[in-house]
Amino acid sequence: MPTSCTGFSFRTFRWMQTMIFAIEEINSQGHLLPNITLGYRIYDSCSTTFHALRAAMALVNGHGSGIAGPYCSAAVPVIIGDGGSSLSMVVARLLGILQLPQVSYFSSCECLSHKEQFPTFLRTMPSDLFQVEALTLLVRHFGWTWVGTVAGDDDYGRQGVHIFSQEVEKYGACVAFLEIIPKSHYMEQMSIIVERIRLSGVRVVLLFALEQDVVALFQAVLRQNLTGIQWLASEAWVTASVLAGPQYHLILQGTVGFAIRRADIPGLGPFLTRLRPATTPSNPYITEFWEKTFGCTFDGVTHSPESWTRCTGLEQLTNVRNIYTDVTQLRISYNVYKAVYAVAHAVRAMFQCNAGRGPFPQGACPDTSRIQPWELLYYIQRIEFTTAFEEKMRFDKNGDPVATYDLINWQMSDSGTVRFVTVGRFDGTLPPNRKLKISDQDIIWNGNQTQVPQSACSRSCPPGTRKAIKPRLPVCCFDCVVCAVGEVSNQTDAVECEKCLAEFWSNEQRDACVPKQVEYLSFHDAMGTTLLAVALLGACCTMAVAAVFVCYRNTPIVRANNSELSFLILSALGLCFVCAVLFIGRPTPWSCMLRHTAFSIAFVLCISCILGKTVVVLMAFRATLPGSTVMRWFGPWQQRASIFLCTLVQVLICGVWLGMAPPLPQRLLPRETPHILLLCNVGSAVAFSLVLGYIGLLAAVCFLLAFLARKLPDNFNEAKFITFSMLIFCTVWVAFVPAYISSPGKYSTATEIFAILASSFGLLVCLFFPKCYIILLKPEKNNRKHMMVKSTSDKQY
Repeated sequence: MPTSCTGFSFRTFRWMQTMIFAIEEINSQGHLLPNITLGYRIYDSCSTTFHALRAAMALVNGHGSGIAGPYCSAAVPVIIGDGGSSLSMVVARLLGILQLPQVSYFSSCECLSHKEQFPTFLRTMPSDLFQVEALTLLVRHFGWTWVGTVAGDDDYGRQGVHIFSQEVEKYGACVAFLEIIPKSHYMEQMSIIVERIRLSGVRVVLLFALEQDVVALFQAVLRQNLTGIQWLASEAWVTASVLAGPQYHLILQGTVGFAIRRADIPGLGPFLTRLRPATTPSNPYITEFWEKTFGCTFDGVTHSPESWTRCTGLEQLTNVRNIYTDVTQLRISYNVYKAVYAVAHAVRAMFQCNAGRGPFPQGACPDTSRIQPWELLYYIQRIEFTTAFEEKMRFDKNGDPVATYDLINWQMSDSGTVRFVTVGRFDGTLPPNRKLKISDQDIIWNGNQTQVPQSACSRSCPPGTRKAIKPRLPVCCFDCVVCAVGEVSNQTDAVECEKCLAEFWSNEQRDACVPKQVEYLSFHDAMGTTLLAVALLGACCTMAVAAVFVCYRNTPIVRANNSELSFLILSALGLCFVCAVLFIGRPTPWSCMLRHTAFSIAFVLCISCILGKTVVVLMAFRATLPGSTVMRWFGPWQQRASIFLCTLVQVLICGVWLGMAPPLPQRLLPRETPHILLLCNVGSAVAFSLVLGYIGLLAAVCFLLAFLARKLPDNFNEAKFITFSMLIFCTVWVAFVPAYISSPGKYSTATEIFAILASSFGLLVCLFFPKCYIILLKPEKNNRKHMMVKSTSDKQY
């Protein structure tokens, strides 16, 4: 109703006239309620709880000074109103006690759906719960995660933003701030709200407030020149014509929001413009309406400006273009229209009740000669009809209608005026994934842009990263942290990175798991190539030494050093160098078995020959004593037998090893590396230890004997060189054990190859290079005389 107590409202006056139009339409047509005439009484609530309660009591008692229709003089059985949620709550509590039905056309607060508090309240306006659901789906659809909220200081605004905040947080969005518009509309307080919006950095702001509060806020926005905000409008002001003026175009162009369904009510436009002061003398609001519309005065003593002329009452409303005459956005007016028809259908159902089959005890029907409010409430709650606009009308158990909304976008027309363009629709009866339909391409955003504005506290984290929440900030404010190696995220805004399976590794972008590369010491590897070259160099050196010994096999130095054992040692060393090559390349069952057994047998053969030579040298000097027959036991045959037996022991160990737990390829899948390690598992650690231990035993014995023979005449033995070679050999293999255990992956294989090559080169250099030096560079010393001469120190002794 118009609020003459606090200022005239054209919009509310049109709602009142729409109710009168609907009642007169029903009475004149007669087919809905034949032989029944509806009446009405109208009171002004003045937008205050005091006046609202007083008006409600006047309607209940049938007394008061409100506008009375021609057919109404008693108490009313139903009240249509109030518009605001706060006022409806106050009235509904009173009417609930009296069991008198109340049908509101504009009260949308979700709290009014609580039947334990408001048992007689119904409405043709959908609950804000559905409006908030639609707004939440809208925010989610466009990916806004950082949204500001401003609410009016009433139940409509506070309840609306409270539910909105709860809903948007369910899908990860955050409310940046909540500002309350005070009812006083003090300029200083409004300026503070605008400044906080500016400082927040938010691009999208939901304004959930009544029209008068919204106007006050946007006046402050204009004063402080706040632009670039994409406003989301609540239903209360999304089609408010008062905000469509040119002064608001810059800040409100592109606004979007949900409005209840509109309708073109036939005959309403002419009815509104036929209004005349003379034809409605009982309407106290017509005078103020006429003066406000035409800028004139009837008595000349009103508080009108002096420039106003005297009203004649004959002015033509058909020439007026204002909120009252604008019937292009009949939304709330349509709700008023439906509320009247809902009551009419309930009355019709009451009159059609058949005695004995009624809804009340013992099948009783209501007394239609004196309609009781509680009886009418029963029928209103159960009405179901289709309007002239093909819309199904009914109330659910909470007294709420079916929720359908149009998505409205404020767009500028070619003439520079605002057009309320429908760009989508929300239907609360459909499944969740089909409730909201939007024509994205039809939306024009703030600033006349077609690109969707972005509003986020933090930019979305791309695939390959995860969100890390910033301390003491909402969950929407986060840093993007790159996934750790071995972990991936293949979606935007991932909360956690997922670990790849053991056989997979993260790619460089950390957004996909790719198969791990198989790692082994290959021939194409730089380290593998280097070791191969060293092994081949060792083999070539061995063959070169053998060639020298073959060419000079008849010389004293070769003959004096047991050429048979020398060639056997060179053969074994050649095998050692060749065995190192077996450790390079992709491990296979055969290569794994050969690499360990071959090198261990080759080394035992080599050490056995050196041991035999050492024993021969030591015993040869012992045999120089008078009467000694010890050399009988160290002839060529015995030497061959001892070498064979020593080597046979290693062969047996290797045979048992291969028979019980042979070395085989093994795939290691460490999670902390991007490679699958392909290695040769030794199979049996005990057997592997025995193999190395046996080699170490022979080397230790050889070293000990060579050490004992170190003081024999230098020219007659190799004890000194054998001692150095065994010292190098033992040092290398003692260092090998911890290095092998601590080396990862292919580096353990490289360590083993290095040990083989280093010990082989040690033996080759220490045992054969001095002889080659004499043979090739000092041939004058390669004679029998030199070999028989003792050192000077020995002569003195």
